Amino acid sequence: MKSSTKDRVIDALLITMMILPFLGAMALNILTKPLSEGITVTGAQIYFTIDMPLQPLYITEAQVVSVAVVIALLGLCLFLTRKLSIRPISKRQVIAEMIVETMDKLVAGNMGQRFMGFAPFIAAILGLSALSSLCSLLGLFPPTSDINIVAGWAILVFILITYYKLKGGVLPYLKGFLEPIPVMLPMNILSEFSTPVSMAFRHYGNVMSGSVIAVLIAAALSGLSSLVLGWLPGALGDIPFLRVGLPAVLSLYFDIFSGCMQAFIFAMLTMLNVSIGFPEELYEKRQAKKLAKKANK
Repeated sequence: MKSSTKDRVIDALLITMMILPFLGAMALNILTKPLSEGITVTGAQIYFTIDMPLQPLYITEAQVVSVAVVIALLGLCLFLTRKLSIRPISKRQVIAEMIVETMDKLVAGNMGQRFMGFAPFIAAILGLSALSSLCSLLGLFPPTSDINIVAGWAILVFILITYYKLKGGVLPYLKGFLEPIPVMLPMNILSEFSTPVSMAFRHYGNVMSGSVIAVLIAAALSGLSSLVLGWLPGALGDIPFLRVGLPAVLSLYFDIFSGCMQAFIFAMLTMLNVSIGFPEELYEKRQAKKLAKKANK
């Protein structure tokens, strides 16, 4: 097999890797979704449950779509980073380099040079969140409309925030809960654990509310169309003419603009909370003490 033919086959497989998971999720949704009359607002569909020691594990549509998003992102990354070279540069390499440079600038501007290693993580958060919200354009349940999915992301970010706060030492970290006065201990503890809660509910609430508003407006326009144009003869009176156009425009706003905006906000909060929580002075002092001890030995 010639090299060019082999490359085309691999590219086709990677493109299939990006598309096939969504087609599978759409087929599964169509085959298992129960019939319903009118417009309904429901959570993620439960496909099946797995018995576990503490409680059943529910496999939902949100989890299946999340796996599809991860596989598609993996395929996209492999597709963009294949056959990298210094010269000549392919179009896909230009796109890949542009993404890397944009993420590096974003992290450097918000976190500083010390945290440049966070660029791939922030890019993963942006891609995962944005693509999860855009799944609604395919008729799939967006994982960002499931509080369990978004809460998992927020807990992971909270672990990172706490990890970098502890870089200054465990004792200074614990003393911080007593500042400015010891009586503030309960409030400081509450403030500490409110970070992942606020991040999760902000992201989930904005995406979910957009979906609910779009559905409610579509239902209202259906009723208004029936009231105003119901006098038309025959089947024409049953067609919701007023629903044509506006719900689609609202869907584009809530699914594309709002979904991508919430992904950017979540990434920004991640960067700011990690960088602000990092005690740089205490960390530098600890590192200096460690170097002094090594030098004395």
